[in-house]
Amino acid sequence: MKADVTFPSNHLAIAGILFTPDDHTGGRLPAVVISHPGGGVKEQSPSIYAERLAGAGFAALVFDAAYQGESEGEPRGLENPFQRAEDIKSAVTYLTTRDDIDPDGIGALGICASGGYVPYAAQTDHRIKSVATISAGDLGSVFREGLGRTQDPAVLQAMLDQAGALRTAEAHGEAPRLEAWIPDNAEELLETATRQFRETYEFYRTPRGYHPRANQGWVLRSIDLIAQYDSYAMIRLISPRPLLMIAGSEAETAYFSREAIEKAAEPKELVIIDGATHIDLYDRDEYVTPAVDKLTAFFGKHLAG
Repeated sequence: MKADVTFPSNHLAIAGILFTPDDHTGGRLPAVVISHPGGGVKEQSPSIYAERLAGAGFAALVFDAAYQGESEGEPRGLENPFQRAEDIKSAVTYLTTRDDIDPDGIGALGICASGGYVPYAAQTDHRIKSVATISAGDLGSVFREGLGRTQDPAVLQAMLDQAGALRTAEAHGEAPRLEAWIPDNAEELLETATRQFRETYEFYRTPRGYHPRANQGWVLRSIDLIAQYDSYAMIRLISPRPLLMIAGSEAETAYFSREAIEKAAEPKELVIIDGATHIDLYDRDEYVTPAVDKLTAFFGKHLAG
């Protein structure tokens, strides 16, 4: 079963969908908050995982981040890591108010950029009893250093100069400048693009994963917020609550999960899904199924009862 819900986050109305087991007849359920990738929406990969977890006996709450999807917030497309973390905490708060949810049995799952946002939120929110990620990435690191840490430092400095100029322009009445997550000429770039870019294009720009509210662009001045954010700087604070990070063996982002697990304190576990790329874990059944099996066992052990 699923139901549309809303809850507040910093005085903004956040749009969500709550999945529950079809055979639920009463009693309090363990629950998992699921946060979407950068540029994504709740109806995409989060709902795939939520439906599977609901089938395994959990409640699962997916939602659109503030400024994105069906949630409130202006300017549209702002990517604010600190608000994203607040949205996760607010989702937990909402679940604690429901009579059908066990407030002591709430976990969180982050996908892609939210594989950074969820651990970041959980570092200081002890109500999140267990933490898991799928294809995790640190968006701050990606913008500061580039994917794989190959970016010239001058690139970040130029973007920060531009962010400041854009703040000033908005103060003078100009509209916020949107930057496409996937450029409009993406098809022309596919032949020479990285595998990560090609996969992202295939998921977001084809019927495979396309959603009209997803990937519409991000506010360019967000860079001065993103650049000062570090997903895993205090990841050790999650302990003694358990941490599970799942990544594909072929994912260009897998180093984020490996490094985060190294920094984290026990109990912690890194699971590598053989053959999977970063985007494969969004929706490809042959990779999602073993990931969900691991998540079900993990959350079942640490949330149920």
